[in-house]
Amino acid sequence: MSDEIFDDSLFRPWARNPLKTRTDVEQALKDLVLPVETYRSKGGARIRLDSAAAHFDQASADFEGYSRLLWGLAPAEVGGANWIDWGPVARGLANGCDPDHPEYWGDTFDVSQRLVELAAIGFALRLVPEKIWEPLSDKQRANVATYLIAGHGRKHADNNWKFFRLMVGMGLRHVGVDYDRSLDDTYIRDLDAFYLGDGWYHDGNTRRADHYVPFALHFYGLVLAALDGGDWTKGYRERASLIARDMSRWFADDGAALCFGRSMTYRFAIAGFFGATALAGDKTIAWGQQKGFYLRNLRWWAKQPFAARDGILPVGYCYPNLIMSEPYNSAQSPYWAFKAFLPLMLPEDHPFWASEEEACPPRPEAAIQRHAGFVIANPLGDAIALSSGQQTSSSNTFVRFGPEKYAKFAYSARYGFSIENDPWRFKNAVLDNMIGFSDDGVHFRVREDNEQAMVTDGGLLYGFWKPFADVSVDTFLYWDGGYHVRLHRIETPRPLFTIEGGFAISRGDGVMTEAEGSAVAVTDDDISAVYDLSPSVRRQGRCHFAAPNTNLVSAKTIVPQLTGEIPLGVTVLSIAVFAQAEGLAARHVLTQRPAAPDVEMLKARIVANGISVTLMHGIPN
Repeated sequence: MSDEIFDDSLFRPWARNPLKTRTDVEQALKDLVLPVETYRSKGGARIRLDSAAAHFDQASADFEGYSRLLWGLAPAEVGGANWIDWGPVARGLANGCDPDHPEYWGDTFDVSQRLVELAAIGFALRLVPEKIWEPLSDKQRANVATYLIAGHGRKHADNNWKFFRLMVGMGLRHVGVDYDRSLDDTYIRDLDAFYLGDGWYHDGNTRRADHYVPFALHFYGLVLAALDGGDWTKGYRERASLIARDMSRWFADDGAALCFGRSMTYRFAIAGFFGATALAGDKTIAWGQQKGFYLRNLRWWAKQPFAARDGILPVGYCYPNLIMSEPYNSAQSPYWAFKAFLPLMLPEDHPFWASEEEACPPRPEAAIQRHAGFVIANPLGDAIALSSGQQTSSSNTFVRFGPEKYAKFAYSARYGFSIENDPWRFKNAVLDNMIGFSDDGVHFRVREDNEQAMVTDGGLLYGFWKPFADVSVDTFLYWDGGYHVRLHRIETPRPLFTIEGGFAISRGDGVMTEAEGSAVAVTDDDISAVYDLSPSVRRQGRCHFAAPNTNLVSAKTIVPQLTGEIPLGVTVLSIAVFAQAEGLAARHVLTQRPAAPDVEMLKARIVANGISVTLMHGIPN
């Protein structure tokens, strides 16, 4: 049966929206808000979209549904939106904070999900008190104040959550409610301790720097700087200015954003970074370029089937996908994507909207981002980060599939990344941009953490890691033309089976070529290839049909892989990896394969010029 009989615009709510103007963006918000309103409870305080669970209680999940819409609704109202019905929202705030009402959100406690959602309440109180505060009775206002003050005083998680207290404090101050401001001062100092330099943060007590840097740590800091403006916020402006150009490299020229790390179900939230820089008046990137990065990202999403049934945002990325979800993702969690609508606060004549949108500037050289351990290139239609590997160990992170989200050798905006759905079938493993080792042909191990990670100013990455306690691997990564090259020096006391993968691309009509030492998949849209450059061991190429729903961008993928065995002792494996949109440019690159790397030369470069990736030092384990 042909797919053409179905209208997939049902799953693409922005399919007919050009997304070029402020009016278009407001319409995009409206198209996502109205379907959710049908799921609002009678008392207004709760929204429940389906029965899938998060680790926290259902009341908190329902509260998520209420609060996360505010990230888009409040800015739109400030900017002049006239379609928002604030009656249920105000009623919901009153009822959610009333311990005697059936829709009460429940008591706050230390490190509870309710503290997360209170940040949106503080944000909305600052922006639209005339809609959600002033209509309330004195008793209702007292209940809201009591609830927010209690949450403000609770212990927050030791990461970006500490901004939530500051957001609540901002809202309370704006409506004239007093509270213990010394608690704000404590968290301001704590947040400053997460700063790495050059605009980069780590997200708390972990060796991770992911989307939470732009769409959380910088987003909240810039909102506070723009809406509070106190001297204490000046550092937030300066840090955002320092990181702005690094963040622009996370975006492909067609708008796709780097797919990396946890919480990818928040989708276009990362575009909110450019909304926040615009709100704060930062001009490190020219207005027309900021507008371009922002709108191109939304237009890329307009092409994706990211919605379900009647326009609801499901857990997933480009399509509904619970496999990739985090334990803290409820059915309502994806609406943190509404952070992207922050620039709706700005009027039509603001330079962000009034400037002519500029095309993505040329970026011929790779960008070294030492703090994150990335070397990013921007080939046509993509942003690809070679990654030294960030922390994934279970003792330090609350993430499912941590190795796939943080420890692959490369991450792509165009091709996303894949996660494994069956760790007991080695031959069926996806292993896109990973190498897997197995000693029994069934179970397998991959890179999880580095014991050492370094980068040179020439863009060579190095990582030392152990897939097993008695097996060690030195991995070197670098760009060579349109390819990236990996070299692994492996020392093992027993023979091992290996599978190493390139980029997973969407299945489609095309040609697959499998040979000793190579695997090439060519579809109507993409080319993905791997070539063995190993000095002694020769591996067999295969084009592997990955299990469905394992990749974040495409529901069905094919990934070129090299498979083989290595003996006990020391073995060197190397590989050239390529993926790009199908076309003359891509085919030209395929004719120019890189030279085989020399392990001793790579080691010498690291010894002479290598510096530690910032995340590998100065952060407690």
